Amino acid sequence: MVVDDNPIVRAALNGYLQLCPEVSVSAQAADGREAVALARRYRPMVTLLDHRMPVADGLSVLGEMIAYTRVLVLTSDADPQLIAGMIRGGARGYLVHGAFDPPELHRAVLAVAAGHGWLSPVAAAVAAAAVREHAEHERAHRELAERRRLARSRFGLTRREQEVLAQLAQGLSNAAIAHRLMLTEKTVKNHLQHIFAKLGVASRTEAVVVWTGQR
Repeated sequence: MVVDDNPIVRAALNGYLQLCPEVSVSAQAADGREAVALARRYRPMVTLLDHRMPVADGLSVLGEMIAYTRVLVLTSDADPQLIAGMIRGGARGYLVHGAFDPPELHRAVLAVAAGHGWLSPVAAAVAAAAVREHAEHERAHRELAERRRLARSRFGLTRREQEVLAQLAQGLSNAAIAHRLMLTEKTVKNHLQHIFAKLGVASRTEAVVVWTGQR
């Protein structure tokens, strides 16, 4: 199925694909809503999906589309956030107008039909950057968690003191902490005095900074 709001683009894609012996075009749509309805009706093996369309754009209907068809995004938009969003949303491939030729489109359609992926160089670069960014984020998260674990273990806080400080780190007042932990405000205040002493700080802000491993 070919989905694009530009009738000239639809005609050009349809005309080329009809020349490919392994491919037949079962339907064409001009907007996202029509695309979902036709995908549900015809269950095409592959759908060439544009992004910028009236009624509903490609990204907004992608989640519904992939229930009925494998999606190969074919659009002029090379925005990294859009590419990442389409790939995360389940698109099997992404081609950018002007960055591929008809033979590559043919190969991409066949690859997606066979259950494989196909990314234009622009989309592949974005995907690789997203993978690196995710890996860096996960590594930073693990390092922060380890710093926090080490920081907490060396202060010798009791379990209750850790609970109070965890609530403090969320920005809660003494009254709110008391309510959440079912303590009196006086008890919370006493816990905070012990916490400040053990952490070697003089304020709530300093306590949170030390506790979260920011120094």
